[in-house]
Amino acid sequence: MTRFDVYGIGNALVDKEFEVDDQFFTEAGIEKGFMTLIEADQQQRILDLLTERYSLRKRAGGGSAANTLYALSQFGGTAFYSCKVANDETGDFYVSELGDHNIHTNLGKVRETGMTGRCLVMVTPDAERTMLTHLGISSEVSVDDVREEIVTQSKYVYIEGYLVTSESARAAAVNLKQTAELNNIKTAMTFSDPAMVEYFRDGINEVIGSGVDLLFCNEKEAKIWSGEQDFAMACERLSAVARQFCITRGARGALLYDGSEYIDIAPHSVKAVDTNGAGDMFSGAFLYGITQGMSFRQAGDLASLASATVVTEFGPRLRPEQHGELLKQLS
Repeated sequence: MTRFDVYGIGNALVDKEFEVDDQFFTEAGIEKGFMTLIEADQQQRILDLLTERYSLRKRAGGGSAANTLYALSQFGGTAFYSCKVANDETGDFYVSELGDHNIHTNLGKVRETGMTGRCLVMVTPDAERTMLTHLGISSEVSVDDVREEIVTQSKYVYIEGYLVTSESARAAAVNLKQTAELNNIKTAMTFSDPAMVEYFRDGINEVIGSGVDLLFCNEKEAKIWSGEQDFAMACERLSAVARQFCITRGARGALLYDGSEYIDIAPHSVKAVDTNGAGDMFSGAFLYGITQGMSFRQAGDLASLASATVVTEFGPRLRPEQHGELLKQLS
C-alpha cells in the first residue's frame, strides 16, 4: 500500500542568511556561487565576521532534500525524510521548521549528542547565493537511517547530491536507491550544486549507478557533469543516465525531458532577491505534481511558478499558505 509520495534523504542543516557585497568574498577568500564544506571553527570565524559587518537576515530550516520535501508536503503531498539531527538548540529549531509533523522522519524523541549541521548563506545584490557548510552530525547519516519498510510504501525516493561528500552518507544514498530499485520504486536525484559535480563527480556517478528515473539539475551543473558546453549535447549525455530529467535555466525557464520528448517551460519575470532554495522548490513542486497525476508540463508550470515566487523573498521556503495560493493561481 502506498503511504508516501516521496521518501527523501539528505543533510539536515539550519541556514543563517546574510546580505553581503562581492568585496566580502575577496577579503575572506570565499569562492562565490558555490557550496563549500568547512570545519566548525572556520565557520564560526566567518559567522563572527558576518555578524560584525552585516545583520542576520534570516534563520531558517534548510538542507536541499528537506526544502524539497517541505514544499511537497505544504502543497499537499506526503513525505518521509531520513536525516541526522543532534539534541542541541539548533536541532530543536530544525525539527520545528519541518512543519508541524507534515513530514515524517526517522528521528526519535531522543536525539544523539553532537552539533546539528549549519549553513552560512551569503546573498549578493545579484541574488546569487554562496554557502559555507559545516555538516556536523549530518555527516554521520548512514545505512542505519534508511527505513526499508517505508521505502516500499513510497512512490519515489529522492536523493540530494550533497550526500556524496560523506562516505557514510554516500553509502546510505546508494543503499536507498538499490532498495527502491529492488522494490520497483522510482528513483529521483538532484545534483544539488555545481561544486558537487565538479569536485565530487565520482561520488555522484556512484549514486547514479546504472541510471535514475528522474534527475534534477540546473544548466551549469548539466554542462559540468557532461563535459559539454553545448546545451543540446549536455542534454543528450544526461539522457543516457536519466530516463527523465528537469533542467532549470534561471531567467530562461526550464527544459524537461519526459522520456520521449523535450518540453520547454516558460519563466516568470520577477525581481529576484535570493536564489537560495530555488532548485529545491522546483523539485518539490514538480514531484508534488507528478505524484498527484499532473502531466510533465503541468508539473513543470507549477514548479516554475513556485521557484519564481521563492526567489522574491529571503529564505529557501515559502510560508505554508503560499503553496495553496500558487495552486489556485494555476487552476
